[in-house]
Amino acid sequence: MADPLSIQALQTGSIGPSIRPDQAGPTTTADGKSFKDLLLDNLSEVNRLQQEAADGIERVATGQTDNLAEVLTAVKKADVAFSMLMEMRNKLVDAYREVQQMRV
Repeated sequence: MADPLSIQALQTGSIGPSIRPDQAGPTTTADGKSFKDLLLDNLSEVNRLQQEAADGIERVATGQTDNLAEVLTAVKKADVAFSMLMEMRNKLVDAYREVQQMRV
C-alpha cells in the first residue's frame, strides 16, 4: 500500500493508513520492547532512584555516612528522573486528549 505521506498518494487520492486495524500488532521499539514495557522499565528505574535517595537520606540522618555529596547527587538524580517522568505523563495525556477531540 502507498505511503500516506507520499506525493503519489496525494495525487491518486489513496490517502489512508498503511496498516489496517485488524493487522496492527503491538508497537515495538528498535530493541524489540513494546511501549508498555518501555514505560514500565522507566517507572521502575525512577522508583529505584527514589529509593536510593531515600536510603541515602536515612544513612545521613542516622550518621552511618557523612558523604553528603553522594546523597545530594542521588536526590538530584531522583528529582530529575521524576520530573522527566511527569513531563512524559503530561505529554501523553495531552496527546490522548487531542485524539479524543478528533472528529471521525
